[in-house]
Amino acid sequence: MSFGPNMTDGMIDPFGRAITYLRVSVTDRCDFRCTYCMAEDMSFLPRKDLLSLEELDRLCSVFIDKGVRKLRLTGGEPLVRKNLMHLVEQLSRHLRSGALDELTLTTNGSQLARHAAALAANGVRRINVSLDTLDAGKFRAITRWGDLGRVLEGIDAAQAAGLAVKLNAVALKGFNDAEIPDLMRWAHGRGMDLTVIETMPMGDIDGDRTDQYMPLSLLRAELERRFTLTDIPFRTGGPARYVEVKETGGRLGFITPMTHNFCESCNRVRLTCTGTLYMCLGQEDAADLRAPLRASEGNELLSRAIDEAIGRKPKGHDFVIDRRNNRPSVARHMSVTGG
Repeated sequence: MSFGPNMTDGMIDPFGRAITYLRVSVTDRCDFRCTYCMAEDMSFLPRKDLLSLEELDRLCSVFIDKGVRKLRLTGGEPLVRKNLMHLVEQLSRHLRSGALDELTLTTNGSQLARHAAALAANGVRRINVSLDTLDAGKFRAITRWGDLGRVLEGIDAAQAAGLAVKLNAVALKGFNDAEIPDLMRWAHGRGMDLTVIETMPMGDIDGDRTDQYMPLSLLRAELERRFTLTDIPFRTGGPARYVEVKETGGRLGFITPMTHNFCESCNRVRLTCTGTLYMCLGQEDAADLRAPLRASEGNELLSRAIDEAIGRKPKGHDFVIDRRNNRPSVARHMSVTGG
């Protein structure tokens, strides 16, 4: 496949940031209905609107040729996409060639027991698992449909396959904030990092986000009453800022889009399963890549469309949660763009 003469110059946005990280939502569907993420009665995209796995591979390959070094598959829940392992297998060729540094994914863990070995066999070295509580009843309540036992089996299978697992927990006031110390001890006891995340105002979730929102500055202050937290320069390519916890010997990450955004160092863009590129998670501006993808067998039109989109990447987002701004900052749900 020919990528054209000008597709290896890299992608630099208007603020001088090199775009080297692509997050790809392979489906907006999920087998959970987490209360902070989506409404219980969701309307998902018609399957006919989704890019094929071959089209997703082609799109990702063009981004890799243009300078993307890290590729994360997300959803919805990526492992509910039929034949996803075929896409993983195809994309793994870029790991073998050295064009891609890392291929990874974020999952709720529900399907992980079935796929962990295949992920590892295709060059995936680490994954993120979303897990907000170790209480089975509360887990069912927060996910509406989830089974904690299946997720824990998935984590076991991932570690047995040699995958490094990082847990992601959304900090929710009055729900799991008091559990974070125990979740952290459990994760660190199994050799897993834990990252806590502030809830973000995306999509209608059948509730008032101010009732859920907990600033991580407050959570950190509470943790520091019981633990010794030391800032460290560890980075994984994403927005988390890490501390080392003396008492557990593990790492704890904070993702703080609300209290302290990380926009100045943003190196990523997000592609949806319909071929829409979002240059910023917290802005509505987007570019249609499906049309140029399908307009030609060559990739020149697609490359130009990507360049034009990167040229519109904003400096930062406009997320706000308070009593005057308790509706979504953007209308689309997190499952559309994959976080």
